[in-house]
Amino acid sequence: MPRLEEYAPIVGADTLEELSLVADRVKGRSVLHVNSTAVGGGVAEILHRMVPLFRELGLDAHWEVIRGGEDFYAVTKKFHNALHGQPAEFTARDFQVYGETTAENLARLALDAEVVFIHDPQPAALVEKRGANRWVWRCHIDLSQPDERAWAFLRPYVERYDACIVSAPGFAQELPIRQVLIAPSIDPLSEKNRELSPDEVRGVLARLGIPTDKPLVTQVSRFDRLKDPLGVIEAFQRAKPYVDARLLLVGGSADDDPEGAQVLAEVRDRASGEPDILVHELPPTSHLEINAIQRASTVVLQKSLREGFGLTVAEALWKGKPVIAGAVGGIPLLIAHKHSGILVHSVEGAGYWMRRLLSEPEFATRLGANGREHVRQNFLLTRHLRDYLLLILSLDHPGEDFVPLR
Repeated sequence: MPRLEEYAPIVGADTLEELSLVADRVKGRSVLHVNSTAVGGGVAEILHRMVPLFRELGLDAHWEVIRGGEDFYAVTKKFHNALHGQPAEFTARDFQVYGETTAENLARLALDAEVVFIHDPQPAALVEKRGANRWVWRCHIDLSQPDERAWAFLRPYVERYDACIVSAPGFAQELPIRQVLIAPSIDPLSEKNRELSPDEVRGVLARLGIPTDKPLVTQVSRFDRLKDPLGVIEAFQRAKPYVDARLLLVGGSADDDPEGAQVLAEVRDRASGEPDILVHELPPTSHLEINAIQRASTVVLQKSLREGFGLTVAEALWKGKPVIAGAVGGIPLLIAHKHSGILVHSVEGAGYWMRRLLSEPEFATRLGANGREHVRQNFLLTRHLRDYLLLILSLDHPGEDFVPLR
């Protein structure tokens, strides 16, 4: 893990001094983060980097992962999709499985830290065990149009927290508790985002068998229907008659996502017989490989249909790449259309902008440069740490409004 001082050349010494000043106000506090998986997905990546830095700043920070069986993760995946707005049918058994798994984790976990951060719906019901300590529900998903039954089940748990964190203004709900806007972040010094030499990039692509004789158009994401990999293939097929490029779909799995294998099979079936469409499944710890692939790409996509934030968008922008992304969820916080990237609403739009960015390299380069600077100013880990510290401090004053500084 890099130490905080190593971020100074990127974010400036003033940013680190501000972090230290805020941390001094909450030094010694015990803080616990709880989520549903230790590997795979943006939440786990953030916590891997954030918890050690909390400790460096003087907090007694820890991270726990709930346990559950296949039935539990099937149910919570259904909840995840439904809270994103997809219609879903729930059975009495679904709610029973959720309750039984919650009870098992309540018996196992010590939840007596002064501040407890619970991440997403899977462990949300752990709040049943809350005492006099402070509890924060950190929602990483798009709640702008939740399925009514799923939200009706989850809402009573959320209302027992002291605060709820969302990633974009449109995700806020009518709740009797404080709601806070804190966008996620990337770590510029992590294995996935650190600078790589051209030789390192070439070496990784050679090892993975990814040819570089044509421009690469790449989407990096879990194989999830909400990431619309089949729509990406269709968009590329629309652009292909006009540009000689290669599409690369790269993804992995997460321990709490049981649908990934089925979606991957659908993607491979759709790509079969297309020599310029490559599909690569990588382990969730393939951070160096993802870094190299993004850096080797001419255009990066994230054609999500719903999206809590879009960390892969931030990662690609940080690498100076022009990004085409769905205009959904938190992605518009990252991209100002035609300034720091491209926002699209359809397969046709994605295909059009692939053609244009591959045909106008100067425009594409300018988008990438603007996107990198936007991420540097707003979406790096040091800003994220500061907002969390300010929230912890604000929990001492529950009657006052809290707005993270910008």
